[in-house]
Amino acid sequence: MKKNHFWLLAAVLAGKGLFAQNVQQDSLKVHQLDEVVVSDSKFELKRENSGKTVIKITAQELERNQGKTVAEIINTKSGIEITGSRGRDGDVLGVFARGGRGRQVLIVIDGVRVSDPSSFSQEYDLRLLSPSNIESIEIIKGAASTLYGTNAATAVINITTKKSSKEKIAGNFQSSVGTNQTADDQNYDLGSISNAVNVNGTLNRFKYAVDFSNRHKSGLSAAVTPDNEEDVFSHYSTNVRLGYAFSKDFEVSVYGNQTKFSNEYDASYADASNIGKSEQERVGLSSKFGYGNGSVHLNAAYTDYETNSKDTYGESTTEGKNWVLDLYNKYTFGKQWHTILGVNYIKDEAVFAENAEFTIIDPYANVVYVSDFGLNLNMGGRLNHHSEYGNHLVCNLNPSFVFPTQKGYVKVLGSYATSYITPNLTQLFGAFGGNPDLEPEENRTIEGGLEVKLNNKLRFSTVYFDRNEQNTIGYDVNYTSINLADEINANGVEVEAIWLPFGSFHVNANYTFTERKGDSAIRIPRHKANLFLGYDLNENTNLSLIYAYTGERLDTDFMTFSNVSLDAFSLVNFYVGHELIPNKLNIFLNAENLLNEKFTEIVEYTTRGRNFRIGMNLNF
Repeated sequence: MKKNHFWLLAAVLAGKGLFAQNVQQDSLKVHQLDEVVVSDSKFELKRENSGKTVIKITAQELERNQGKTVAEIINTKSGIEITGSRGRDGDVLGVFARGGRGRQVLIVIDGVRVSDPSSFSQEYDLRLLSPSNIESIEIIKGAASTLYGTNAATAVINITTKKSSKEKIAGNFQSSVGTNQTADDQNYDLGSISNAVNVNGTLNRFKYAVDFSNRHKSGLSAAVTPDNEEDVFSHYSTNVRLGYAFSKDFEVSVYGNQTKFSNEYDASYADASNIGKSEQERVGLSSKFGYGNGSVHLNAAYTDYETNSKDTYGESTTEGKNWVLDLYNKYTFGKQWHTILGVNYIKDEAVFAENAEFTIIDPYANVVYVSDFGLNLNMGGRLNHHSEYGNHLVCNLNPSFVFPTQKGYVKVLGSYATSYITPNLTQLFGAFGGNPDLEPEENRTIEGGLEVKLNNKLRFSTVYFDRNEQNTIGYDVNYTSINLADEINANGVEVEAIWLPFGSFHVNANYTFTERKGDSAIRIPRHKANLFLGYDLNENTNLSLIYAYTGERLDTDFMTFSNVSLDAFSLVNFYVGHELIPNKLNIFLNAENLLNEKFTEIVEYTTRGRNFRIGMNLNF
């Protein structure tokens, strides 16, 4: 599509958004100060009773970011840096939290941990997720191994998928198109398409939900090359969930997922016919049995991963399988004591020269005490029994105290937690660099902070963290996995604020300072800040302006095997949304990198310039 045609289409949609009538939208739903958080205790607790500053991404915020990937949305939060999220869709992502590495961040979907045992770092690939199927995201920063086990050392990203409507049948259709271009090549051709459809409902005691989504990106080269040839990325995902309530106290649901994506890429920064294809197949079961003041929960899943690559180095296939079972009992004594007692089972398999596997069995316990005089206490322990490493104990102590005020509250919080990361199958038994003599990585995290809430219009929090790593897994000169002799120390400060000065205007800001010592802190910025300004022009139309700053950081140039310094950069994004039909039809225009800043995120890899996206969201 030519440039003038795109601008005409954008103007038409924006014009409709500004002048259509008869819809209601409450902007406060997007930035709710009285949040209920679940992830740090597995109980629904008021935010003021939580000893963590949990970040919650609501369904309304996800809707305002329609067309963006999960990685792009999470990357705007404090303490998180997802390298590759600002480049071409399909670039390899690294999720860095609080100065840590991707293997120290755990992804949980509907109560079940997800990780690919055949991957190099065992990270879960965020490209497998479709935002259209997500109801909310909670991010716990800091060690959370007592509740979530291995890998939960710097953050847990807890994702809850959409549930079935109470109506007999309901549905949603989302579609958007946009440009996909660099700062140097502003051709305004359409190179980004995203679609999703969902049908769900409840028939007496039976619940069902089926959804399908796809996204297609073209127009960009993965690497900065002389010809800048096009590397195409395509993604398809299907989900089915069926549930039945045998009684008001007992319900069971089963689900299945198949996700496929195809990704063209550049190997060694060279133009070539390089393509990678990945497939995830996942089935699971969840059940809940309630009794009196307690309930028994079972979450179990089996996932099969397969990745096929064909590039300048040849052809390769990786295969992995993962079984997870989490069985726990929740019980509340009165209104003050909330207890968890459970056991978690994990079995990982991967195919190398020979099949490799290990199992983990973790009994764990956690207690939350909510007093009537301001004291809150979250504490627990977990005994990890690993088939290769035997027993390992981790613990958590997280007190907080709330001082009520006439206009809100002041909360003081602190935390001491230990965590662990057992080596993955590739590091232990992989054909390249495997070392069966590796020791588990150990982490210790200390936090202290303050949160203030005033007049239900302002919430401000600041947290200091200090984290120590021992037995960090790295590589020697022969690229064999080893435990590094030097300890890693990461510390910093996170500041967050939400301000609602009046009903139609809201501000959300965060800043993170991170310092990592003991290595080169590759791709971890010392300074990072985000500012969100939202304004409702009327009951029908809302505007958002987002500013994101990423400070200087180091990256490795693999052509010279030396570290280089990357310049800081700032991005400005704009969004306008409008509902044409109340609670039925919404249209939007999204502009990213509005000032068309040219920047480098990963050495020799492409980043996006000014781009526009238009779309719609229809409920039926």
